[in-house]
Amino acid sequence: MTMEYKKTALVLGAGGFIGSHMVKRLRSEGYWVRGVDLKYPEFSDTEANEFVQGDLRDVDFVRRVLRFKGEQGNFYNSVPVRFHLPFDEIYQFAADMGGAGFVFTGENDADIMHNSVSINLNVLEEQRKFNETVGNKTKIFYSGSACMYPEHNQLDPDNPDCREESAYPADPDSEYGWEKLFSERLYFAYNRNHGIPVRVARYHNIFGPEGTWEGGREKAPAAICRKVGYLPDVGGAIEVWGDGEQTRSFLYIDECIEATRRMMDSDFMGPVNIGSEEMVKINELVDIAGKVAGKAVRRMHKLDAPLGVRGRNSNNDLIREKLGWDYEQTLEEGIRKTYNWIKEQIDKKEN
Repeated sequence: MTMEYKKTALVLGAGGFIGSHMVKRLRSEGYWVRGVDLKYPEFSDTEANEFVQGDLRDVDFVRRVLRFKGEQGNFYNSVPVRFHLPFDEIYQFAADMGGAGFVFTGENDADIMHNSVSINLNVLEEQRKFNETVGNKTKIFYSGSACMYPEHNQLDPDNPDCREESAYPADPDSEYGWEKLFSERLYFAYNRNHGIPVRVARYHNIFGPEGTWEGGREKAPAAICRKVGYLPDVGGAIEVWGDGEQTRSFLYIDECIEATRRMMDSDFMGPVNIGSEEMVKINELVDIAGKVAGKAVRRMHKLDAPLGVRGRNSNNDLIREKLGWDYEQTLEEGIRKTYNWIKEQIDKKEN
């Protein structure tokens, strides 16, 4: 590798929302980046130096993508094994996931657990084997989720408890949450038993432009912005799942990427929350979307829709202490950027 590049990074899930944004950030910092996913980014060209399409549930594929062969050799070229190098950093975002309409119906539980656990097992075990020849040099970041927190701590929408130490006794409200809890424990087990340097964060509802905004796997901010975007300029009514009194906090994508990078540059392994503490009711989120759109929005509540917990809000005491990080952007600022981007997508479809 020439001195042109600061470090090398492997981004798994680079075709998805958070992964594609991380690729952009790393390239801006001077990294050589290999992106890996089943699909290319949907809304913009990848900025990865090399993008490899493949299935991370396939252990042979994972074995190959973990090896850096020099910036001219790389994935498809034949380079003797003795010249294979470890990446400096691996970012593991790949997962089978979606919003409440995907996670909480129960219809996708087996796929969610099988697919995501398979990916994480493959990545850790193949990196462990590779480390036997190259040493434990590669930091691995794992993107966990606040969905692993116990349901019994999130029944009161006004006072949810999502402190890191509140995770046990464990009682996530979905199989997705149980998988996230198991996988973060898996990363720490490989650290303890095999010396793999890991970093584990618990993401809280990350949103922003270039994320899924239709089709059933979108998160609440994107779904609401889409519904408002389709309303006429004078406004109208949109469907809101539940009574709208359930609470959440939402973190804008740029803030998430900054916190993640800061964690990777530190000696702190986690687990740690990465989220916003600006908690709002879903009804209030609708009002914010209507405000930035300049539309009068009425709510029609669908009380039998899948919901998740009644309340969830990030607690950032630990990340402020360990990394000196805190979110800076208001929810309204993030929703304005997200709404404007989604409205552009709607206009493209209709024209």
